[in-house]
Amino acid sequence: MTFRSEYRSCLAADLGPDQAGRRVRLAGWVARVRDLGGISFFDLRDGSGLVQVVVDPAEVPESSGLRMEFCVAVEGTLRPRPEGTENPDMETGALEVAADRLEVLSRSASLPFMIDDRSDADEQVRLRHRYLDLRRPRMAANLRARSRCIRAIRQTLDGLGFLDVETPTLVNSTPEGARDFLVPSRIRQGHFYALPQSPQLFKQMLMMAGVERYYQIARCYRDEDTRADRQVEFTQLDLEGSFWGRDEVFAAVEQAAAAVVKSLRGADLPLPLPRLTYQEAMARYGTDKPDLRFGMEIADLGEVFAGTGFRGFAGVLEAGGVVRGINIGARHLSRADLDGLVDRAKALGAAGLVWAVVQEGGGLRSPVAKFFSEAETDRLIRSLDASPGEVLLVVADREETASHVLGALRLEMGCPDGHDELRFTWVVDFPMFDRTEQGGLTPSHHPFTAPVSIDQMRERPAEAAAQAYDLVLNGSELGSGSVRIHDSDIQRAVFGILGISGEEAESRFGWFLEALRYGTPPHAGFAIGIDRLVAILQNESSIREVIPFPKTQSGADPLTTAPTRVAADQLRDLGIDLTAETRISLGEGSGGIGTPGKA
Repeated sequence: MTFRSEYRSCLAADLGPDQAGRRVRLAGWVARVRDLGGISFFDLRDGSGLVQVVVDPAEVPESSGLRMEFCVAVEGTLRPRPEGTENPDMETGALEVAADRLEVLSRSASLPFMIDDRSDADEQVRLRHRYLDLRRPRMAANLRARSRCIRAIRQTLDGLGFLDVETPTLVNSTPEGARDFLVPSRIRQGHFYALPQSPQLFKQMLMMAGVERYYQIARCYRDEDTRADRQVEFTQLDLEGSFWGRDEVFAAVEQAAAAVVKSLRGADLPLPLPRLTYQEAMARYGTDKPDLRFGMEIADLGEVFAGTGFRGFAGVLEAGGVVRGINIGARHLSRADLDGLVDRAKALGAAGLVWAVVQEGGGLRSPVAKFFSEAETDRLIRSLDASPGEVLLVVADREETASHVLGALRLEMGCPDGHDELRFTWVVDFPMFDRTEQGGLTPSHHPFTAPVSIDQMRERPAEAAAQAYDLVLNGSELGSGSVRIHDSDIQRAVFGILGISGEEAESRFGWFLEALRYGTPPHAGFAIGIDRLVAILQNESSIREVIPFPKTQSGADPLTTAPTRVAADQLRDLGIDLTAETRISLGEGSGGIGTPGKA
């Protein structure tokens, strides 16, 4: 691990008890300074760790006036610390460097926040001074973990015969479920590139080119609102294989995931990973990205209340709806708390929610208990495997609404803190298409996904299943993939179902459709979000904590102030002008591109 240079002979992490008495040169930052009776002690921090340095300012005057985050180089003798002064919280806590030479390489201004993990600085301040934030032990550890993650992926896939191939980042705009970032062309004014949301079409063309096994650590871009688990620019592992089906994709991805878990957590990931169909996930967990670290599964209570006299349930069942419920366990909830769950269910979209507490000796305490027959009460308790003191939540509504509401309540009431346990699962057999608010169809994943049944897709597209799959970890979607369409006629048929005319398909994808005509092999692939994977493995709630220079929720970069306005002549070179409304909102007049000043 040693990085030797004119400033250092070793790193802090290289120092051990067997090297006591050795003369060493170290360089790094002053993490903490203590002056005790004319002798100065400070912790020197480099990229590998910390070591205590002892120096006498009378003998080394350069050490006078040291402050935190000064960048220094020291030279001296490594020795054991005096008995009773060891620090068990430091890897080098039994050692210290008695320095007789010190050089201040660079001074530090007053810090905007402390460079330690006890600091609770505002995120905007941290991002504005990200270069300081990344010196903090936790953030430095996250960067190292990210590097180890990518190294483990590369080593695994290289060993499996994959080629690491770069694909373009200035591409044609294609529909992938989010808005593209557009880049204007100066040479061809009025024309635009797009930044890729993924390398999807290019990796498929690599399969046509005979590459057979491709991967890339790819930068991707989506012009959408950011969240804790999403950024406008992000990094993903992208892979594709020819003459593959779903199982071959799973085997490769699982080996890469296991290597990452071993590197970052030191744990062995049991393989193969479990699988759930989309329908199973929605029915049992109310979501297509289930958190399997806890139970609290949703139960179908249709048979329990078949023929019920309780109109609140009977009316829904007669209209084709469902009655479903969960057991959230023994909880000390007041009547106000329980009624608050009703309000929460309504906020999530349900018409209402029934709560019931199982009583000692049988029976339920609930506002609607009097409307249930004794047999219905007994069947409800048995169906939810309930014991005295446990709380049952029941929703009667449309199937989609009941699943969504109970799935959200399940997470809110049962999700464990932290990410110590890792529960991966594959979710397979997604719908081919989703309904839009206008009643049309949109791809569930993307329009290049192969259907399970071509005939069903043509005849009943709204019911068609796709050869698509997601990898889920602790309730977060890590990535998606699918078996791809490798026939141009089927690809055109999918475009037609999506309302993309033949003319539009030729305009946007003609080059790709043409390529499909030249002996395209069956192929399939996948992509994993590196940021999200590392965040979970590092117990971080936001991917911003594992991205070196992230954007804020608004897509801004507090460090560089991007995005910024540009000069009018830059826009003029591109043949672009701002609308009058935009100019007015920026405090300018409504004049065109010739208006002086900034655009």
